[in-house]
Amino acid sequence: MTARPISETVASLMPRAKAELAELVAFRSVADPAQFPRSECEAAADWVADALRAEDFEDVALLDTPDGTRSVYGFLPGPVGAPTVLLYAHYDVQPPLDESAWLSPPFELTERDGRWFGRGAADCKGGFVMHLLALRALKANGGVPVSVKVIAEGSEEQGTGGLERYAEAHPELLAADTIVIGDAGNFRVGLPTVTTTLRGMTMLRVRLDTLEGNLHSGLFGGAAPDALAAMIQLLASLRAEDGTTTVDGLATDEAWDGLQYPEDEFRTDAKVLDGVELIGAGTVADRIWARPAVTVIGIDCPPVVGATPSVQASARAQISLRVPPGQDAAEATKLLTAHLEAHTPWGARLSVEQVGQGQPFRADVSSPAYTSMAEAMRVAYPGQEMQSSGMGGSIPLCNTLAALYPEAEILLIGLSEPEARIHAVNESVSPEELERLSVAEALFLRNYAESKA
Repeated sequence: MTARPISETVASLMPRAKAELAELVAFRSVADPAQFPRSECEAAADWVADALRAEDFEDVALLDTPDGTRSVYGFLPGPVGAPTVLLYAHYDVQPPLDESAWLSPPFELTERDGRWFGRGAADCKGGFVMHLLALRALKANGGVPVSVKVIAEGSEEQGTGGLERYAEAHPELLAADTIVIGDAGNFRVGLPTVTTTLRGMTMLRVRLDTLEGNLHSGLFGGAAPDALAAMIQLLASLRAEDGTTTVDGLATDEAWDGLQYPEDEFRTDAKVLDGVELIGAGTVADRIWARPAVTVIGIDCPPVVGATPSVQASARAQISLRVPPGQDAAEATKLLTAHLEAHTPWGARLSVEQVGQGQPFRADVSSPAYTSMAEAMRVAYPGQEMQSSGMGGSIPLCNTLAALYPEAEILLIGLSEPEARIHAVNESVSPEELERLSVAEALFLRNYAESKA
C-alpha cells in the first residue's frame, strides 16, 4: 500500500469531518456541574459512543468513572496476531470564559481565516475526529492492520482523576502494545512534532479568614486584618521579583536540552503586549517545559461594580502549580502547602483543599513506535522531519498508563499548536493540520503493524 491513497481518502473525508466536529463542538461539555448541566457531557459521550459503533467497534461502553463523569470505550479487532494500539482523546472542554470576547459563538464551529473556531475544536474534540479520520482512511484502503482500542475521557480538563482511578481498578481494559495520546500538538503549524515530556500539576483551593464578618473600612480599616490584603500578600510570596516561581524547597533551576523556543516567537504566540516583559529566568524552553510554574487561576473578591467600603473578612483563591519531569507532584503539593502555611500573614486562619493532582511524564523516545511515527510524519509533511518538544500542560493519564503497562510505548501528538489558543477565547483548529495528522496517524498504524509482523 502506498501513502497516496491514504492522503487522498483523508482529503475526501474532510467535509464530513467538519460536519462531525461541528456536531461535537455544539455540546457544552464542561465537566463542572456548577457551570454547565451534566446532560451536556452525557450527550457528548453518547455522540462519541455512536460514532464508534458506526465504525464497527465492539464492546462500546459508557464507563461511569469515580469522579462522576463518563468515559467512552470501544474495541476494534484487527488481524490475528496484530499488535493492539490504544487511541486516546477527551470530549470534555474548558469553560468558554468571556463569551462576549469570542468573535463567533464558542459552541458553534465557525470557519474564519482558514481555521475552524469553537471550544474544543483543537482540545480535544478535534483529536477524536483525527482518530476517526485515520481509521476510516485505513478501512477504505485495505483495512485497519492493528487491533484498536479507543478511550475518550470525560473529565480531563478538570483534573479530577476519574479515568485514572477507573483504569487502575480495571487494568486489563486499556492494555495495549502502544498508546497514541491525541491531546498534544505540533510546535508550530506545519512542523510535525511529538511531545516527549509533560509537566504534572497540583491544584489547591486556599481560604483565609480574619474576621467574623466584613467591617466598615472607615471605622476599622488600618487595624482590622483584611483577609483580601492577606491573600494578596500570600499569593505574592509565590513569585520572585522577576516572576520566577518561588515555593520554599522546590527546585527551579532545571534546563531543557531539546528543541528551543525563540523568545520573539514565544512573544508572538502568547500575544504579549508591547513593552511587557516575560517572567522568569533561563530560556523560554527552560521556563515552560523544565521548571515549575505557579499560576493563580481564580480569586474570590468583591467586583468593582457594587463594591462597598469594607474590610474583607474572608478571601479565597485557587492555585495551579505545574510540576516538571524529575519532580514528584505529591511532594510538590506538600512543599506548596508548607509554603502557604509559613507565609500566611498576621496569623490569618488558613485552610487548604486539594482539588486536583497529576504526575509529570517523560516518554521513551528510543522505542520502535517513535521510528514508525517519524516515518509517517515524514510522508504526511513532505520536506519535514519529526521534532520532539516538551509541553507545559498536564495529561495525568499518561503516568497511570505508563505504570499499568510499563512495556507499552506512549506517543503524544495532536492539534494544539500555538495558533489554536486552547483554553483561551477564540480557540480554533487548522483543518490542514487535522488532515495531515490524520494521514500521519493512519500511516503510523500501518508502519507499526509492519514493524511488529
